[in-house]
Amino acid sequence: MNLQPMRPTLSGRRLPAWAAVALVLLLAGTGAAVDAGQAPAPVVASAATSVATSPAASSANSGYSANGADTCLICHNDPDLLGLFRTPHARPSDPRGPFGHGGLQCEACHGPGGAHVRIHGRQPAGIVDFGPGAHAAVARQNEMCLGCHRGDAAHDWGASAHAANDVGCADCHQLHLPRDPVQQVATQTEVCGKCHQGERADLLKPSHHPLIEGKMTCTSCHSPHGSTAHASLVADTVNQTCTTCHAEFRGPFLWEHQPVTEDCDNCHQPHGTALPALLKSRPPFLCQQCHETLGHPSMPNTPAGLAGATPSPFLLGGSCLNCHSQVHGSNNPSGSALMR
Repeated sequence: MNLQPMRPTLSGRRLPAWAAVALVLLLAGTGAAVDAGQAPAPVVASAATSVATSPAASSANSGYSANGADTCLICHNDPDLLGLFRTPHARPSDPRGPFGHGGLQCEACHGPGGAHVRIHGRQPAGIVDFGPGAHAAVARQNEMCLGCHRGDAAHDWGASAHAANDVGCADCHQLHLPRDPVQQVATQTEVCGKCHQGERADLLKPSHHPLIEGKMTCTSCHSPHGSTAHASLVADTVNQTCTTCHAEFRGPFLWEHQPVTEDCDNCHQPHGTALPALLKSRPPFLCQQCHETLGHPSMPNTPAGLAGATPSPFLLGGSCLNCHSQVHGSNNPSGSALMR
């Protein structure tokens, strides 16, 4: 049986005999120093304990406000700003969010606000404000957003048309509102249309995609944060984007129509036109941009322009599509002329 006496331990680890004796002498020396009226040696904090874990703890050294969001809300307490607390950014249970445990709250996005508080709200260097008319440069505003969102929504942002035109994230997003308008089907078109006014006007024409009816959005076709495709499309090509919804025209077909396989935009204006089916021009004029009229009764719709000065009822009634109805392609063995 082991009859050795137990030794003092530190953090659950058994000390050797010489270390135990040294610890007893050290404690005795410290007590003697105190009894003799001498001040004990100062305790040096480790690096781990000196790092601030909250805005309040770090305000003296790093410029953050003393009480985080509580300090901000003394002045910034209007309803439009308080809507932030009903958004994902203010979830205390999300460790990745600004209001998660140990987060910097408002100052996670707006930067250290201690100096801002000391000069009673005047705009100091270091505070980042957002949106049109902000003091902070657009690049600085976007840098704050991309610090968290570069890996998800904005992984292609640097190559996007919006970034090239110095558009700020806050020009489109309103993050203090419980429901960001640009992320809602009913209001996204209005937000995009503030800049893209030509496309907004096309949506008011008789033939258009149902954006203003709330059945789709601009982001159904476009990726505003950037993509490798033309016009920031969500798919690699125009046709792949269109056939996401218009699958019946995807093909492949036994008999192809070359302009269709090349680009839907050859014939259609996607944002809207005054002609049926979003066409750029009315048939037969649209068809005659590629197909010459010689040897075929498809001259312009005037009596003087047709053989025998007699207009064809088929031409006048429905143009080329009256006969060539399968204009997007045909799988019929006899459909080489796209007539069946």
